[in-house]
Amino acid sequence: MTQLRATRLAIRGRVQGVGYRVWLAREAERRRLGGWVRNRADGSVEALVFAAPSELADFIAACRRGPPAASVTEVAVGEESLPASEGFDDFTVWPTA
Repeated sequence: MTQLRATRLAIRGRVQGVGYRVWLAREAERRRLGGWVRNRADGSVEALVFAAPSELADFIAACRRGPPAASVTEVAVGEESLPASEGFDDFTVWPTA
């Protein structure tokens, strides 16, 4: 069984009002990753992704590109200390925080 890692992403740039959250959720679902994504009040997008290390680098690279209307300037990556049992089986779009 592959060990999942919880990774928090903070995505900055023109990432709100351009379909970024829905795009990110679709990318995660296509890759069969679990977690969630939401807009932040500061204009950024935040995501928590449960993925095997081998899947994570490619997903982060995709997040740096984003959907066509977005202009990503930064993707900050931070590892979370959550056990895999607290992971998500699907990917959800959460309300703005």
